[in-house]
Amino acid sequence: MQDATVENFDQQVKGPLTVVDFWAPWCGPCKMMAPTMTKLADHYAGQIKFVRFNVDDDKSIPARYKVMSMPSLVLFCDGVAKERVTGFYPYDRLAHYFDRKLKQYVPAK
Repeated sequence: MQDATVENFDQQVKGPLTVVDFWAPWCGPCKMMAPTMTKLADHYAGQIKFVRFNVDDDKSIPARYKVMSMPSLVLFCDGVAKERVTGFYPYDRLAHYFDRKLKQYVPAK
């Protein structure tokens, strides 16, 4: 899992499928979700790119994607935000969601 910054955010979300984990160090559910996100990043390596963005670093990026609660996951397809999932979810539920997204994904032309 890579850390995104204000400077590299737009570059980080380019590519077929990217999930951005919007988190904060003071967020309890974010801390609970961190090991799950690492496990998912390992499981989907080469299929889905996983990126983290600390909302305390900058407010404009979360505001751009209407992220108001943490943790929030934003799914990007070819650099465009498509869906948002907010709150804590267990590994199995997120894996099922990502499996569906991989089957539905059609690359941009």
